[in-house]
Amino acid sequence: MSDNQTDPFGQNAPVSAPVPDDLRALRADIMALRQAVLMAAEPTIAGFGHPDDTALANLAHYLALRKHDVRELQRRLMTRGLSSLGRLESRVMPTLDAVVHALDRLTDDSSGIAPPEEAAFFAGERRLVSASDILFGPSAHGRRTRIMVTLPSEAATDPDLVPMLAGHGMDIARINCAHDSAADWEAMVGHVRTAGERLGRRIGVMMDIAGPKIRTGLIDKTKKATRLQAGDLLRLVAAGVPEADKDVAFAATVSLPEMVTRLEIGNRFRYDDGRLEGVVESRTDTSAVIRITRAKAGGVKLKPEKGLNLPDTALGLSPLTAKDETDLKAVIALADMIGYSFVSRASDLDLLEEALDRLPPRETRLGLIAKIELPDAVRNLPALIARAAGRRPLGVMIARGDLAAELGFERLAEMQEEILWICEAASVPVIWATQVLEDLVKDGIPSRGEMTDAAMAARAECVMLNKGPAIGEAIAVLDGLLSRMDTHMFKKTPTLRALKSW
Repeated sequence: MSDNQTDPFGQNAPVSAPVPDDLRALRADIMALRQAVLMAAEPTIAGFGHPDDTALANLAHYLALRKHDVRELQRRLMTRGLSSLGRLESRVMPTLDAVVHALDRLTDDSSGIAPPEEAAFFAGERRLVSASDILFGPSAHGRRTRIMVTLPSEAATDPDLVPMLAGHGMDIARINCAHDSAADWEAMVGHVRTAGERLGRRIGVMMDIAGPKIRTGLIDKTKKATRLQAGDLLRLVAAGVPEADKDVAFAATVSLPEMVTRLEIGNRFRYDDGRLEGVVESRTDTSAVIRITRAKAGGVKLKPEKGLNLPDTALGLSPLTAKDETDLKAVIALADMIGYSFVSRASDLDLLEEALDRLPPRETRLGLIAKIELPDAVRNLPALIARAAGRRPLGVMIARGDLAAELGFERLAEMQEEILWICEAASVPVIWATQVLEDLVKDGIPSRGEMTDAAMAARAECVMLNKGPAIGEAIAVLDGLLSRMDTHMFKKTPTLRALKSW
């Protein structure tokens, strides 16, 4: 049609400008990516075993998309004012379909792909909100992210402690079954339920079974030894009484004697969430000597009941111990959620389900928190999520202490981001745990770095605080921080609330 031609409606219409080649190429690349994602996801969806599960299908699409490097494609989309695909975790195919439809309009072409309705586009966000409400209970503070607090032993005997924590903003109480007794746990839960009734809201209870955590036992050191420093030697003893001497100034027994026989020279060793690092220098049938390679300035005290990590040593341990199976009786009777430590593969979930099936049934389904503490758990996270689907409400805890000790501190930030992305794609709530506001909890004064860390934690559905003298103040600070961050961010998307500072 020329400039002066008449269109079918009797109006003069200008000649359409030719579509630039780069725009047609962009459309072709997006169409190819969309097709590749659909094809690659098909066997994953079949392997998950839940073909009608929308969240798992979206997870399969996300995993397929992340096998592609789309950085250059993102920049080309940005220049056209289109979605750069950088925020599609909960809506992979709706985002790709929306981009394809927009490019169809820009190129006067037709793929036959309809644009998603708004409800379908944001369905993944609603699934995640619903899953969080089911697992944690509805939010009672107007903020999306809940606050979980580890209860100290005093919570069993002090009836005022739990109400104080709840009054400051605690949503969920955590009980660590590695400490205290079943009678103590029952008393703690009783105080939690009473506090919830008085406040007129649900306060959830998570009971965290210990799993095969390796810890120090008895400690010995020479008279001159005070703190472990880089270069010092530490002897780990399988059994009996540890004995330090003039050559090896520190010695300790371990809670898992057989670990000593599985160590090999050169294997890495980390103590107390990585506060101390070393390597195995020598070994006998009953002990191993560790050369300390890294310690914080001023050294580190060797104490009993501190965790040990051996990232190079294949221990072959079951995540469910005999103590855990005994503790499950209390968990079934008292808790809303169970924290499953050191889960690594889908079969570990079957092991827990078999143990729970041997116990009396509950009226309500027990929620499951899979604690991601080991490299295998990170690698197998999609399979863990798929295996848990349909069984019980599921959440994932980023247990950053053990995870950092296993992966190395330099990898932790990267891995916690990937866990957040995978879980959002599958509509699984996440708990951000370990050392959140630790200086504030222990000393009453936060560091600048930990305040930033706590602000970043707002992208999770729950943040866990550990026990300490200033825990009430820490809850109040975190409550305000999370509430403010809610107005600025949803997951990793800035919401662009009007700023009033300028």
